[in-house]
Amino acid sequence: MIDILSAFGLSAATGLNAYLPLLIVGLLARFTDLITLKPPWNTLEHPAVLIVLAVLLAIEMTVDKIPAVDSVNDAIQTFIRPVAGAILFAASANAVTSVSPVLALICGLLVAGGVHAAKATARPVITATTMGVANPVVSVAEDVVSGMTTLVAVIFPAVAATIVALLLALFLWWYIRRRQRRRQNGE
Repeated sequence: MIDILSAFGLSAATGLNAYLPLLIVGLLARFTDLITLKPPWNTLEHPAVLIVLAVLLAIEMTVDKIPAVDSVNDAIQTFIRPVAGAILFAASANAVTSVSPVLALICGLLVAGGVHAAKATARPVITATTMGVANPVVSVAEDVVSGMTTLVAVIFPAVAATIVALLLALFLWWYIRRRQRRRQNGE
């Protein structure tokens, strides 16, 4: 059960930033005993893969802070983040052995895709309402949440699952409230 909670937390973190959770998991697997990746997922530990992930992370973290460019990045990431979530869900310690690999991949796709959809929906609203000024701050916050969720998912999976549930509930509350305001204003 702990492995499944960890898998949900890891895949949710990739919905905000595809490469940060992959890099963190790869580094933790390579240099600590906190997580053990079984083949073929242990490829994430390979030095070449870690270097590529670090470069991709640097690119994503840079472009995600620039208004308008971040929307293009989110469009591209629509395909990448769910796949990264599927990989981390399936790669989580023992998840593949206790859960069907196909089910694990589907769960990861859905969780990461759902978090990404929430982010991609909120970001243009933030850009429009703040004229892009808040984009770098929101992007840094997303990166911090993604990184912390990844670490918590590995170290304290039940806490990670609770955080993910709370963040999704907060987004849902914000979205419903926004729609109600639009109806009241006749938009």
